[in-house]
Amino acid sequence: MSQRQLFLDHVAQTTHFPLMLEIERAEGVYMFDKEGKKYIDLISGIGVSNLGHRHPDVVKAVKDQLDKYMHLMVYGEFVQSPQVKLAKALSNTLPDPLNICYFVNSGSEAVEGALKLAKRYTGRHELISCVNAYHGSTQGSLSVCGNEGFKQAYRPLLPGVKHIRFGNYDDLNQINEHTAAIIIETVQGEAGVRVAKKDYFQILREQCYQTGTLLILDEIQAGFGRTGKFWAFEHYGIVPDILVSAKGMGGGMPLGAFISSNEIMGSLRENPILGHISTFGGHPVSAAASLATLKTIQREKLHKEVEHKAHLFKKQLKHPKIKEFRNKGLMMALAFDSFETLKPIIDRAIELGVLTDWFLYCDNAMRIAPPLTISEEEVKESCDIILQAIDKSVI
Repeated sequence: MSQRQLFLDHVAQTTHFPLMLEIERAEGVYMFDKEGKKYIDLISGIGVSNLGHRHPDVVKAVKDQLDKYMHLMVYGEFVQSPQVKLAKALSNTLPDPLNICYFVNSGSEAVEGALKLAKRYTGRHELISCVNAYHGSTQGSLSVCGNEGFKQAYRPLLPGVKHIRFGNYDDLNQINEHTAAIIIETVQGEAGVRVAKKDYFQILREQCYQTGTLLILDEIQAGFGRTGKFWAFEHYGIVPDILVSAKGMGGGMPLGAFISSNEIMGSLRENPILGHISTFGGHPVSAAASLATLKTIQREKLHKEVEHKAHLFKKQLKHPKIKEFRNKGLMMALAFDSFETLKPIIDRAIELGVLTDWFLYCDNAMRIAPPLTISEEEVKESCDIILQAIDKSVI
């Protein structure tokens, strides 16, 4: 049987129309199928490969760690060098008091841990998130997602969850003395790259201070240089109580984290002890890959080049069928009039050698989030192919 048929027969499918690309290898911004055809990966494995595929520094770090040890024991018991070095390096990128990291395996897990931590520390149970927020697919993280279409089949979910409108100032009054935490994306991703104003985040921060509510910032997509700062909240002059990260932090390996102060994180140590547990969280190989990713972004100042590269995309992606270009750094959305217009463009772009996608809650917009390492020449090549796809797909 062909590998494609085995894929269909034995790998769980979540749609009736999987892409069915067979990728044999990947390097930099390129993926190659078994015939050798190359594809420019303009979505970075959905925000994961910020350094591109198989960055040599990450590969070396993984191999070096494999020669020492892999899994040892459940997270948080042994002093494991990759975890310790990564936690310290992350702390160095963050303002006080964000200096304690709890490592997990994914963004959804990081959100789950952050929600538990907020409820444990505050003694409150009510949570607030935003309309069209995306925070993951597990029960707790799905509860704070803000799109009913993706949630209705799985109710009942967590009780005590309210949703406010992202960027709406009046709705911030719903944060009160009963609220354990508000969890909010610094840049809304699956809503189609939505950006709120700086003073909105500052007023949000103050409302949380006034009510004793913890502010959880979800930077699963926006962190690790994606927006032009190492952390997206740096654009807004605020500091969260809990920061959530994953995707790009792993350099292609599975890793997530929720990060907070010693005081807040310390509440997981008692009543009960072992307040959060993970078998594979902070896996040493993933932690080594993450540290190499962090150091490479800093050493090569890749986040400093983000605005320039985003401007190149915006400058070149001009077409009558493109209704809007939205972005925060290299989180970009190309809006068209409908999904029916967009889908053939995405399909044709893949045929021509560029992989893009749409957004879960904004299916008329094309997702563009390339590796931060993409060159000016690769930006131009990508844009030329997208424009060709538009011309060949739109009647």
